Amino acid sequence: MAHLQLTALAGGAGDEMEEVALLGSYDVEAGPVAASDEEAGMRRVQDEDIVEAIEDAGFEAEILPDSTVSQPKSQKTLSGQFRIGGMTCAACVNSVEGILKKLPGVKRAVVALATSLGEVEYDPSAISKDEIVQAIEDAGFDAALLQSSEQDKVLLSVTGLHTEGDVDVLHDILKKIEGLRQFGVNFGNSEIEIVFDPEVVGLRQIVDTIEMESNDRLKAHVQNPYLQAASNDAQEASKTLHLLLSSLLLSIPVFFIRMVCPHIPLISSFLVMHFGPFCIGDLLKWILVSMIQFVVGKRFYIAAYRALRHGSTNMDVLVVIGTTASYVYSVCALLYGAFTGFHPPIYFETSAMIITFVLFGKYLEVLAKGKTSDAIKKLVELAPATALLLLKDKGKYSGEKEIDASLVQPGDTLKVLPGSKVPADGVVIWGTSHVNESMVTGESVPISKEVSSPVIGGTMNLHGVLHIQATKVGSGTVLSQIISLVETAQMSKAPIQKFADYVASIFVPIVITLSLLTFLAWFLCGWLGAYPNSWSAESSNCFVFSLMFSISVVVIACPCALGLATPTAVMVATGVGANHGVLVKGGDALERAQNVKYVIFDKTGTLTQGKATVTTAKIFSGMDLGDFLTLVASAEASSEHPLAKAILDYAFHFHFFGKLPSAKDSIKKRKEEILSQWLLEVTDFSALPGKGIQCWINGKKILVGNRALITENGVNIPDEAEHFLVDMELSAKTGILVAYDGGFIGLIGITDPLKREAAVVVQGLKKMGVHPVMVTGDNWRTAQAVAKEVGIDDVRAEIMPAGKADVIRSLQKDGSVVAMVGDGINDSPALAAADVGMAIGAGTDIAIEAADYVLLRNNLEDVITAIDLSRKTFSRIRWNYFFAMAYNVVTIPVAAGVLFPFTGLQMPPWLAGACMAFSSVSVVCSSLLLRRYRKPRLTTVLQITVE
Repeated sequence: MAHLQLTALAGGAGDEMEEVALLGSYDVEAGPVAASDEEAGMRRVQDEDIVEAIEDAGFEAEILPDSTVSQPKSQKTLSGQFRIGGMTCAACVNSVEGILKKLPGVKRAVVALATSLGEVEYDPSAISKDEIVQAIEDAGFDAALLQSSEQDKVLLSVTGLHTEGDVDVLHDILKKIEGLRQFGVNFGNSEIEIVFDPEVVGLRQIVDTIEMESNDRLKAHVQNPYLQAASNDAQEASKTLHLLLSSLLLSIPVFFIRMVCPHIPLISSFLVMHFGPFCIGDLLKWILVSMIQFVVGKRFYIAAYRALRHGSTNMDVLVVIGTTASYVYSVCALLYGAFTGFHPPIYFETSAMIITFVLFGKYLEVLAKGKTSDAIKKLVELAPATALLLLKDKGKYSGEKEIDASLVQPGDTLKVLPGSKVPADGVVIWGTSHVNESMVTGESVPISKEVSSPVIGGTMNLHGVLHIQATKVGSGTVLSQIISLVETAQMSKAPIQKFADYVASIFVPIVITLSLLTFLAWFLCGWLGAYPNSWSAESSNCFVFSLMFSISVVVIACPCALGLATPTAVMVATGVGANHGVLVKGGDALERAQNVKYVIFDKTGTLTQGKATVTTAKIFSGMDLGDFLTLVASAEASSEHPLAKAILDYAFHFHFFGKLPSAKDSIKKRKEEILSQWLLEVTDFSALPGKGIQCWINGKKILVGNRALITENGVNIPDEAEHFLVDMELSAKTGILVAYDGGFIGLIGITDPLKREAAVVVQGLKKMGVHPVMVTGDNWRTAQAVAKEVGIDDVRAEIMPAGKADVIRSLQKDGSVVAMVGDGINDSPALAAADVGMAIGAGTDIAIEAADYVLLRNNLEDVITAIDLSRKTFSRIRWNYFFAMAYNVVTIPVAAGVLFPFTGLQMPPWLAGACMAFSSVSVVCSSLLLRRYRKPRLTTVLQITVE
């Protein structure tokens, strides 16, 4: 797009000029500057024509030089979630992340070992999803796109695609659909990927058209990426099991030939018979083990090769080195014996049993890792598969149709039967019932629903038929946002993970070095006669004796356990938290929360119920009470503050309570009508954060707010009013002062009841070693009265919203970890400034965005749950690291033969392989113990004995 600078000509026509449609006849497209000479020439002609047209209209124009033209930005950045198979340890994760971050157009890449998922933000104009998949596969891992943030691209599975003729029919149908930009049919998987314009055609319309035009032969369904991921998990487990069984079936005969058959005379005589230069027994073992080594174990070679090609090392490299060394030695020994007549011992069964045990460990690990993602699976299963859509004909309901729940659109009217789940977020437009929301919010008591009540998708309708109007669908629903938060947390890395990543990056080279040193030490000592020949007699010579120790060291070392220690625990903890109504946004937040020293509570809506009610209205002028309330209500009607709403409701009920119908929906409509007729006209309204509001009514200025607002404006508060105000504040009530036309006219007393659990939670935090602090914009007397009631000693009052963040920073100066609990927009700066921000209750979108924890229930007990869950999780992570480190520190020296001179204890390589396989399984199982987490009971925290 050409950038033009316009200036008025000196002595121009000015106002006398006619309106000229300057660019009316030009078709100028915005976009990147064309690269070809021909197109560049066209652009120059257009620029000159445009300049001439502008000058003809009476203005000066010049083409700005290209250097000032900003480069066109990419239209958008997409976020894609990819399934990555074959990762075994933190080194694999580091390798994949490093490769992805080097790709052109990739803005951010995060890979999680525990979930086998990668999240990539990329510029679609610079790189495609297929190129990202190809890059991951080139690195030696399996990859597939699970879902993308593209709203207008959808993957549909189609039933009924049996022949090429069916594909042709589908092609013809899709070509006729207006608004369908492009599509691709995958006949093998019975899938179609479509890109459509949502403003022209809806997804439901596309699905319905496919069914109608094919006479119901073809049926399309939206693929659920989570079900697809579960299917991939099942396929991976099935594939690993298949390899394990194959390896086991081939290993059993090898084991019997080595250990059992020599003791059975008939079989033993057959096995020692010669087939050419080879014994039949040795030949059978060679054939069977070769199949295990290169057919079953092919995956280890491929993964090791790809890892080494990209300059990284992982567990597959260790397995390949250990098994190949054992296999190659055994083959060489077999050939040496066949052609010389001297038969050294062979160890074919070593590589076979190592591969079998490693596969067994991998299978158990896959199963255990699947358990860690149970929370996501349970949340996904909450969403119903279908919905009952009420059909309209000329404004009346003409019937109902069962549709795929993923095809529900905003504005649809849905019927929810008793015992069925609500298919989308919406509002009740007909019927009454009770809904169990415990599965989403953790609130155990069923919630009454009637007309105008909001409902949450995935919750259970207990009794009574409801008609609801869908307001949020797809990724906009509460359930989808909860799933997204849990997923984001499970994808994130806790800072403690950096330790494992560092160890993993140097682990394999160190182990290989130790293995070589082990071999050299034993071989040189044997060659120099430093130990008796009887030690190596069983192995025939010191070379084989030393090689077995070396192989054991390579095989027993396990980097996987270290890599799984943190992510599996974080994954289980975030899932458990979600089940208890505590959403954690990431591993870093989970780690910080364990060390919380101060918890800062906002007063209104956090410690209190947020249901402010007016208790007193006192006049200090000759004005009538009704006129006073009308004046104040008119001023407060434009404010969103909870206290303003309390004043408005009080004034409304004072005037009209007895004149309204009883049905709630009617009250709402009638209330709006009366307010529009009753309230006075307000001009120049302005809200003053932390003070109140000011505006003009009937040409006179009105102030409604706290003492500071009134005094700043030079209004004198009578002594009688001051005494009355102090008495109210001492009894934990908030005083709202009113001045009109420069004079003080009255005040209103408001109380906001404390939450019943507030005092107990404060005491519980103190028992846990956490210092509670209350920060509020309210006056000192009211703040201290409330703090005394709940047991908080540290109070900061008359603090502006921005000042709350300053309070947090002052507490952070000595390195203390500070948590902030808030619920509103004015809390968002403090939530962002705190080390751990907790948005309580439904909160506001801004508060939830700024917070690290989202406490779904409006219950302060969840603050204790959040901190306790964090402490329990990191206690488990420390145990995991202890197990993983202790395993390697203890077993590697044992495998290297440190104990052999004193005890004669030698660990054979196959046993080392078994130990390695079970080490990572033990860490995952340790993390799974967090699934047994139970919320702390306040009676236990407070050490109260209930008789």
